[in-house]
Amino acid sequence: MKKVFHKSYKDFETEIDGFIESFGTSGESIKDKRNKLKLFNLNDVVVNIKSFKVPNLLNKIGYNFFRKSKAQRSFEYANKLLELGIGSPQPIAFYEFPSVFFFKSSYYVSEHQKYDLTFRELSHNADYPNHENLLRAFTRFTHELHEKEVLFLDHSPGNTLISITSDGYDFSLVDLNRMIFKPLSFNERIKNFERLTPHKHIVEIMSDEYAKISGKSFDHVFTQMWKATQEFQYKFNRKKRLKNKLKFWKN
Repeated sequence: MKKVFHKSYKDFETEIDGFIESFGTSGESIKDKRNKLKLFNLNDVVVNIKSFKVPNLLNKIGYNFFRKSKAQRSFEYANKLLELGIGSPQPIAFYEFPSVFFFKSSYYVSEHQKYDLTFRELSHNADYPNHENLLRAFTRFTHELHEKEVLFLDHSPGNTLISITSDGYDFSLVDLNRMIFKPLSFNERIKNFERLTPHKHIVEIMSDEYAKISGKSFDHVFTQMWKATQEFQYKFNRKKRLKNKLKFWKN
C-alpha cells in the first residue's frame, strides 16, 4: 500500500486508515456508480473519500508502472489549486493498492465541502434566483482559471461547487484528476466551455461576460463558444445513441 498525507492531517493517519479499511461496509454513501463516494466523521470534520473504479487491464499496467493514479493526481492537483488561490476542498491524503504487476484500487481523501448549487442547476433552471449574475460570476471564475494557466479538462456541469456568501459567490473545483497547467491559447480557453450547457441563451451570457473580461468582441467569442458547444453536443448525443443501440442488442 502507498499512502501520502497532507501535513495538516498526518496526526489522523490511524483514523483515516480505518476508514479506508472499512470503506466497503461503513460510511455514508453519496455516490455509488463508476466511482464511489462516502462520508466519514473525523472529530468535527466530515471526510469525503472517493474510491476509484478498478481500471481495465491496460490501465492496470499503466498505473502500476508508468502513470500516476487518479487518486494521486487528484491530491496533487488540489494542492496546486490551493497554492494558486483557486477553491477546492482541502486535500487530506491518497491511497493506492498495487500488486506486483497490476494496479488495483485507489482512494482520494478530502474534507467534505457544503455548497448551495452547481452549474447544473443554472443550466436546467433559467428561473434560478440571480441566474444571470451567477452565470457571469462563473464565467469570471473560469477566466481566472485560464489566467492562472489552469485547463480543467472536466469542466462540466457538476464539477464546480458554488456557495452563496454575503460577499457574492465562492467556487470550488472537484473531480480533479484531469488537469493541465500551461499557458492557454484563446481557442483552448473558449473550448473549455463546451461541456457546460446545450442552451444557446446561456452561452450568449457567458460569451458576453468573457468578451468583456478578455477584451475580445462578443461576436468573436460567441461564434467560437457556440461552435464548440454544438460540436460537443453532437458527439455526446451520437455516443449516447450508440450506447442505447448496444443496450438494445444486448437485451
